[in-house]
Amino acid sequence: MAGDALTQKRVDGNENALPWIPLETYGFALVTTVVERILPARLGAGFRWLLASSWLTNLGDGVAAAAGPLLIASLTRDPLMISLSALVGWAPPLLFSLYAGVLSDRHDRRGIVLVANAVRAVVLAALLALMVTGTLTVVTALVALTLRSVAEVFADSATATLTPMMVGKDDLVIANARLGTGFITLNQLAGPPIGAALFGLGLTWPFAGQLLLVVAGMVLVSRITLPPHGRQAGDPRPGTVRELVAGFSWTVQHAAVRTLALTILIFNFTFGAAWSVLVLYTQEQLGLGAMGFGLMTTIGGIGGLIGTGLYGAITRRVSLGALMRIGLIIETFTHLGLALTHSPWVAGGIFLAFGAHAFIWGTTSVTVRQRAVPHELQGRVGSVNTVCVYAGLVVGSLIGGVLATRFGVAAPFWFAFAGSAVFVVLLWRQLMLIAHDD
Repeated sequence: MAGDALTQKRVDGNENALPWIPLETYGFALVTTVVERILPARLGAGFRWLLASSWLTNLGDGVAAAAGPLLIASLTRDPLMISLSALVGWAPPLLFSLYAGVLSDRHDRRGIVLVANAVRAVVLAALLALMVTGTLTVVTALVALTLRSVAEVFADSATATLTPMMVGKDDLVIANARLGTGFITLNQLAGPPIGAALFGLGLTWPFAGQLLLVVAGMVLVSRITLPPHGRQAGDPRPGTVRELVAGFSWTVQHAAVRTLALTILIFNFTFGAAWSVLVLYTQEQLGLGAMGFGLMTTIGGIGGLIGTGLYGAITRRVSLGALMRIGLIIETFTHLGLALTHSPWVAGGIFLAFGAHAFIWGTTSVTVRQRAVPHELQGRVGSVNTVCVYAGLVVGSLIGGVLATRFGVAAPFWFAFAGSAVFVVLLWRQLMLIAHDD
């Protein structure tokens, strides 16, 4: 029949060969091959549910990253109140990460993710109700955004412990690479412009969109089945302080993870100093105007995508310890290059390379930590890492602001270069403690 002929594809002119393959079978085989390349079956169905949930919630977080400040700016023109919209983004991880880590080691981690995201959904629903009824004020908006950020800390802390529970150590590299791809493409690249566009249609649209994405992420996570992670019913539970001390002590005593935490803390001092004035740098030193910051951020995100494509090939040829060394050298000379150049084209090339480095280095550090840390300590050790990240950024930002005020916008980049160079030398030998078998 003519209809049957349209659904078939000639394979071979050889009369002895099977002459036809239905197109639907051919298409299914192609899709299966692509999915297998991106998400190998050995990672398991549970990780696929986790990845889908992570990608959806990352898109929602990216939408919110743009919509939150826009919402506050639509309610007030007070610079202090507007600045608080940024504060509610980074203060909760610094304040609550340690306790979130303790909880994720005490209780069912999937349950924590579900409860934390349910809280986020309730807060978003309440925020939408205030908008629709016309009763939203700048204070209630800031309270809602703060509660949403706090819930996100607990959801992210528990989610970060799930991958090593479902994926073998040898596959953590590819699993974290896939999670990182979603973060870059959806959270950093796609989410913010979508959030800004939805906000242009109406105040409620971006927050309604995030609400739907959070609920969808909860449904996907509910499909996951996890093994026990070291705690049994009836086991004695030490106090919170003792559990926190155990997480810090384990981190300090393990050479590779200690080196990672120290490196992240120190290099976020220098990174935070430079990046705290990036908006002014792109305008004053590169002469790009108000759009320059967004342009350079986008170029960095594109570099991250390049890093995702190369990561598998690189890690098959280069040890993780060597990757750490190379990455920190790249970061050091990134600061030097930006301090010297006034050319947007040169700066764009530097941001492209830095974006690739940031993805590769970040994925490597997560993989090393997850391979090394016992399941029952993943939450607490991961929270130590989070505190190092935000403590370094906060202190570095203060340093960068002072230097830029006194000496100009290039000064924080010179500080970052000099500090990074010194730290690379001091940490050089310790970085090789990090190896594939950690």
